[in-house]
Amino acid sequence: MTQAALPQSTVRKSWWRRNQIAITPYLFLAPGVLFFAVYVIIPIFQSFGISLQDWDGLGQPTYVGLENYRELGNDPAFYTSLKNNVWWLLLYLLAIPAGLGIALFLNQTVTGIRIYKSLFFFPFVISQVVVGLVFTWFYDPAFGLLNVMLGWFGAGPINVLGDPRYVTFGIILAGLWPQTAYCMILYLTGLNAVNPEQIEAGRLDNAKGWRMLWHIVLPQLKPATFIAFVVTIIGALRSFDLISIMTQGGPFGSSRVLSFYMFEVALSEYGFRMGYGAAIAVVLFLIMLCFIAYFLFSMYREERR
Repeated sequence: MTQAALPQSTVRKSWWRRNQIAITPYLFLAPGVLFFAVYVIIPIFQSFGISLQDWDGLGQPTYVGLENYRELGNDPAFYTSLKNNVWWLLLYLLAIPAGLGIALFLNQTVTGIRIYKSLFFFPFVISQVVVGLVFTWFYDPAFGLLNVMLGWFGAGPINVLGDPRYVTFGIILAGLWPQTAYCMILYLTGLNAVNPEQIEAGRLDNAKGWRMLWHIVLPQLKPATFIAFVVTIIGALRSFDLISIMTQGGPFGSSRVLSFYMFEVALSEYGFRMGYGAAIAVVLFLIMLCFIAYFLFSMYREERR
């Protein structure tokens, strides 16, 4: 019997069986890709369009071109937020060597190592809201533990969250606590994949201490380091929760960052300026994109060597 004489359902069934292995992965990926496109990709392009408009979120938008971006160039609050984001970027990266150091300590046989691992892992599982509240109490000038310890050395109380000179650094320190735990987990996973034969070969060549770490261990931790850098940089640029919980951008707007300032101008008491908030979002997105592109290019160049 020829294929033309076969029932149509039989032809369709045989086609599915022939292509099932090739098609099945795409069917599993389709829901995730659809959600990512609807909730991430499309809103990114919409933000570019909204940034060219004057819109309060309810009425009819008015096209203003690059006026929102020109206003950003003359906005002192924008430059304060941008400066604070730079501080976040520079200091937040300290979580990477700190996480590596803790991971190296926990990756050895020590009495009570499980207790140590639980203590260092704890900050990663608690929410940013809890972290913000804990450090708010820690910095409190009246009963906070920080000022209690300073009193032991005869130093006066410091209102960390109420002083524009210290507030940004105090919030960054609070953010470093859980971020260091995250980097520690990445490096612990990477250390479990380190080739023991290379370690033994290094010991035979009398490599130990810093030489062992620099020439043998760290090169094998490049994938973990890449992920740690990307996640830490994105986390520094997206910092919002701790600022909202600890200071609400104060005092006098001195602890604002771009993401929090975007929220203020677009959704807060500053007038529901969706176009201006979208312009800030576009600037923040382009900064993130530059860093991610740089790291991807660096990774590609390393693989080509």
